[in-house]
Amino acid sequence: MDSSGKATAPAVLKRNAIEATPESFKEFGQVIELSHDGEEFGPQDAQLDLSRGIPRFYIMRLETRSLTFNAITYHSKVTQCLGNVGGHVWYLGIAKGSIVDPKETVPHPDQEVMQSECGHYYVPPHPDDVCVFRISGPKFLKLNIGTWHAGPLFKADAMEFYNLELSNTNVVDHTTHYFKDGTGTVFAIDD
Repeated sequence: MDSSGKATAPAVLKRNAIEATPESFKEFGQVIELSHDGEEFGPQDAQLDLSRGIPRFYIMRLETRSLTFNAITYHSKVTQCLGNVGGHVWYLGIAKGSIVDPKETVPHPDQEVMQSECGHYYVPPHPDDVCVFRISGPKFLKLNIGTWHAGPLFKADAMEFYNLELSNTNVVDHTTHYFKDGTGTVFAIDD
């Protein structure tokens, strides 16, 4: 609301999609691309942490995921992997992890340290720190623990995705920040 009490329209921030490559995505996790059968395990493979629970690998069907978002989520106990069945183009909003010790300095002075329902502390991502990746072809993303993400998002009516996380990730390890409530911000992907 503005000073007169009237509702104000949320700020729409356009983000150009960056093609997800091992180099462009390395701050947030890994891009896992095709490898040849028989290759030994190495740094090109997903470096996973599934040690805090029972792994869950499944195919999820998502419908109507437009190229806009106003919320972003992270998981503090697992490296999540996402990939499209069929290698179609999809998008993911991303920001660096921001789990903190409450005694540390806040990355952006205008934002406060918050406590997750899961018990740990974090700083919500600043809108300036949110970017969008475009994922195409036969590859998947491994997200580092704590990496903020919005999506998968896509232009089709529905898509299927591989998902590797823990069996209870979405019940006990799911922290979400709503930009629309906090800063009046909606992100729109420009691609």
